[in-house]
Amino acid sequence: MGMGVDIRNKLARRAAEEIQHGMVVNLGIGIPSLVPNHLPKEIQVIFHAENGITGMGPSPNKGEEDENLCNAGGFPVTLKIGGSYCDSGIAFGMIRRGKVDMTILGSLQVSKCGDLANWIVPGKKVPGMGGAMELAQKAKKVVVLMNHCDKQGNPKIVNECTLPLTSSTCVNIIITELAVFQVSSSGLFLTEVFEPYDLKTIKERTGCSFIIHEQIRKITY
Repeated sequence: MGMGVDIRNKLARRAAEEIQHGMVVNLGIGIPSLVPNHLPKEIQVIFHAENGITGMGPSPNKGEEDENLCNAGGFPVTLKIGGSYCDSGIAFGMIRRGKVDMTILGSLQVSKCGDLANWIVPGKKVPGMGGAMELAQKAKKVVVLMNHCDKQGNPKIVNECTLPLTSSTCVNIIITELAVFQVSSSGLFLTEVFEPYDLKTIKERTGCSFIIHEQIRKITY
């Protein structure tokens, strides 16, 4: 069950609402890399990549890529005026010192208490953990963008993760093509629903119980 471009952009647009002026934000690969396209002009943000860039700009146009300038996923990026490079150790130092305000990343599973499993499906070849473990623990806010179910139709929001954890109790917000959940110490709160979906569909496709917020927002974009 792949995701169309428009749905991917819907998720990225909703995640962009979490970003405030002046934040330092780390973006994962995949859908999170679309988030900058949805930021209002007046919101100035410093995008951080754990391979050593602070102040990433938009993706370059085809033919204008700089082979020496890529993000942590190896994709070409640009640098904004005032942006800087450092080695990976310093980039990780920024994360570990709590200098990153928000990380927006994908996941394979999230548990109802906010455990994150996003780095490996056992038996499959993977590029490695990357910065996810540090970011999940140390970013002030952790936003997950993902499909509600996997390719087999199994829920990715579950009671307990069955895949190896990246980090426990770290996720603050889950955004899927169906809904937005806030993770709190008292459980999972359903706060927003994407049109045209309803509560019945969300309950059927979610692998754990959740609390329905008194005032649910309908997202119509």
